[in-house]
Amino acid sequence: MLPEDALAAVCERLGVRPDGAAFATASSVLQPVRRNDERAFLKLATSGEERAGNAVLRWWDGEGAARVLAGDGDAVLLERADDDGGLTALARSGTDGDDEAARILCRVGRRLHAAGRGPRPTDLFDLRRWFRDLLSSDGTDPDGMLAAAARTVDELLSHPSGDVVLHGDLHHGNVLRFGERGWLAIDPKPLHGDPGFDVANILCNPDAAVALAPGRLERTVAIIAAETGMTPRRVLSWALAWGALSSLWSAQDGGDGSVAHGIAVRARALLAP
Repeated sequence: MLPEDALAAVCERLGVRPDGAAFATASSVLQPVRRNDERAFLKLATSGEERAGNAVLRWWDGEGAARVLAGDGDAVLLERADDDGGLTALARSGTDGDDEAARILCRVGRRLHAAGRGPRPTDLFDLRRWFRDLLSSDGTDPDGMLAAAARTVDELLSHPSGDVVLHGDLHHGNVLRFGERGWLAIDPKPLHGDPGFDVANILCNPDAAVALAPGRLERTVAIIAAETGMTPRRVLSWALAWGALSSLWSAQDGGDGSVAHGIAVRARALLAP
C-alpha cells in the first residue's frame, strides 16, 4: 500500500476529512484534515526515526510542542498551527526581528527540556551516536575543521551540562504559532543529551543571508547565552560541533553545506586563543 493510500485509510479510521492536499517529506506523509470543525494535521511516519520522533511528541503532551490529538499505528493526529513561516519572516525582517526570533527559539527549547512526565520514550539516540560520523571521520579535511570539531564534540560530550530529551532540529521552520498556545515546536528527532545541542541550529538558520551576515553569529551567541545561562564559549563550541557535522552530512549526501560550514569556520575562529 502506498503511503498516500495508508493515510486515507487512517483518515477514515480516525473520523477526519481532508482539508487540503497531502504531501510527502523524506520521512513522512502529511495531510491537512478537519475533525468536525477542528483543524489538524495527520502525519504518517515512513521511517523509524520519524516514528520515534512522534513518540517524543506524545511524551511532551503538548508542553512546548504541538499536541497529539489521536494516534493510529504509525500515524498521529496533530493540532494545526496558525503560523506558516512566522519565525523565518521575523528573522528576515531585520536585526530586531532576528534577535526576537532567537529568543523565542531559546524559550521554546527550555520548555521542551523541562517537559515530559514518567519514563522517557524508548529508541532515543544519545549524542555520541548522533555525532558518530564526525567522531570517526577520516575523509578529506584540508583545513583541519573536522578534526577540530571532533575534539570539541568529545570535550562537550565528556562534560555535559545535563541530560534532557532534546528537540534535535530546533530552528525557525520547526517552531510555529498555535493561536493562544503561542510558539510551539514540531518535528523533533529522537535524541537525548546536553541541552546545549539544541541551540546550535539556531545559528545556522533561517538562511545564508541571515546566518552569515557580518556580526550575526556574535550577536546571536550573546542572546543565546543570556537566555540559557550557557557561556558564550560553550555556545560557540556547539556551533562548531553542529556546523561541522551538518556540513559533513551535506557533503556525504551531495547537498549544499555552505551555511553550516561557514558557521563552523567563524565559530572556530572566535574560539581560537
